[in-house]
Amino acid sequence: MTNNETALVVIDLQKESGFGLFGLDGVVRNTQRMIDACRAAGVPVIYTRQINRRDGIGLSLDEPRHPDGEPCFYADSRDSIEIMEEIKPRETDIVIDKYRWSAFFDTSLDLMLKSLGVKRLIIGGVVTDGCLMTSVFDAYFRDYRIHLVHDMCTASNEGAHMAALTIMANWVYSLEVLNTDNMIKCLEGRQYAAWQADDADALQFTPETLRETFGKLTAPE
Repeated sequence: MTNNETALVVIDLQKESGFGLFGLDGVVRNTQRMIDACRAAGVPVIYTRQINRRDGIGLSLDEPRHPDGEPCFYADSRDSIEIMEEIKPRETDIVIDKYRWSAFFDTSLDLMLKSLGVKRLIIGGVVTDGCLMTSVFDAYFRDYRIHLVHDMCTASNEGAHMAALTIMANWVYSLEVLNTDNMIKCLEGRQYAAWQADDADALQFTPETLRETFGKLTAPE
């Protein structure tokens, strides 16, 4: 992997992300490690923040609101829109604010990546079946190669997390799925293990076989 053509994108690890996401503490720890490794390797660190205006202007259609009209999630009147303290950005990092799930939709992210000469993304964050998945698909449509770090991701429930990761693996042909340890090995130029599809729809599953199939994705030999 060419580190000077790579960037880390951390999706929406904001203070408000503690709204019932399973395994969040482990995701934050792994993200801390990945940020440290990227900084040591000279890889740019980019954060996204989901933002909703308190007055509802620009809000997604039928987005949940409180009785007073304020968005239930990520209202810009609350400190909870800020990045978690454990992984807070440095002045040299890039923070992208977004008003829809995808980090690429009507934001400057693609412009920033192209300005940096980035062709390959390391990505993780929340939620796996929402903002993360839409960002991964949009990155693919813009011809980025993607390293999806599965233990840097989580969702509101394990089933949605597993299904979303498996769907991305099936259809994002430029995708490599690996854990934090192996991503750090990759950054350091060492041998590492990852999962990558060798055909379309490679991980077909049923409700009964999802966990078994997911195990193949997250534990490559």
